[in-house]
Amino acid sequence: MGEDAATPADLLQGTLELLVLRTLASGEKHGYEIAEWIHIASAEALSVEEGALYPALHRLEMRGLLSAEWDVSANNRRAKYYRLTPSGRKRLKEARDAWRRTSVAINRVLEAGA
Repeated sequence: MGEDAATPADLLQGTLELLVLRTLASGEKHGYEIAEWIHIASAEALSVEEGALYPALHRLEMRGLLSAEWDVSANNRRAKYYRLTPSGRKRLKEARDAWRRTSVAINRVLEAGA
């Protein structure tokens, strides 16, 4: 990957979980809706590829942070809808707090006089 400013930002390792949990805090969604919500909410700066999203959703479901069930989407296709579990809501709060602490620390380093 090059350093082209027009390329959507790469997700930092470990942030996909936080983004998915945050996305589902507003209600249940299927995979495409999750990816689209992240893309729009980030002002089109972030793009989540299917190859990363679906394994992450599966891991979160296996860890009990999400529950899921199959249903029919608005365009009449079969889709798996994900929602946060109580454990997922707790993990979202923990991950959000950790992200805020980390981003403050990184900003301090970036703003430090050299």
